[in-house]
Amino acid sequence: MLVDSHAHLAHEGYLESLDVLLARAQTAGVSRIINISTSLEELEQALSKFKACSWIDHACAITPQDVAQLGELQFEAIAAYARKGALIAIGETGLDYYYTQETKFLQKDFLKRYLALARQCHLPVIIHCRDAFKDFFSVLDEVEPVRGVLHCFTGTLEDAQELINRDWMLSVSGIVTFKKSEVLQQVAKWVPLDHLLIETDAPYLAPQPFRGKPNEPSYLVHTAKFIAQLRGITFEELAASTTANATKLFGPSKAC
Repeated sequence: MLVDSHAHLAHEGYLESLDVLLARAQTAGVSRIINISTSLEELEQALSKFKACSWIDHACAITPQDVAQLGELQFEAIAAYARKGALIAIGETGLDYYYTQETKFLQKDFLKRYLALARQCHLPVIIHCRDAFKDFFSVLDEVEPVRGVLHCFTGTLEDAQELINRDWMLSVSGIVTFKKSEVLQQVAKWVPLDHLLIETDAPYLAPQPFRGKPNEPSYLVHTAKFIAQLRGITFEELAASTTANATKLFGPSKAC
């Protein structure tokens, strides 16, 4: 069984075919999905849509790219959902200097606020980090320790080592299957198995052989098989380990 540790199920492109998409995921062996909402509206839609499906859990935060527009407007409402137990993680939050370097000070402020919220609610944090690893580690070292995962990891081996030194997990997406992803493949081969998660980041970043098409949780099996082969272990061992890691980080989930 597999856990998709990061998917955007409330994406508008999924609304009409969501039941079919989820059935394909279960047929493929995906036993749990961590659904990521990036706005209050997405979260409320997801909580309503999936309220009878306990194999889908929820996380929410305003992404670093959007904190200038939505950060202050929606922080307290999202925090209220976290405090009443509707979320199993805070995120995705973090730093993105690739698209929005001009807001980096505001991004760091909201990252600290979300880390504090996670600590207050005893929840893990899901981090988006792009072109900002130095500042991310600096912020992480400034605050009290929290548990977390760096999703869709695209950093260097040195970045991965810094993360593992802080006892965080990293999650690998379908990018690892791309031919030119030699550095990420090196990371996926090196990372200790008890610190590894896998994800789709659906509907983005579909693995080979679906590259360029909308991604979905059922495609997670392709990423898992690729990483297992890369590490020289069985698919079953990779699946069991990453599922156990997801349970360790996010807590247990009941079957639907």
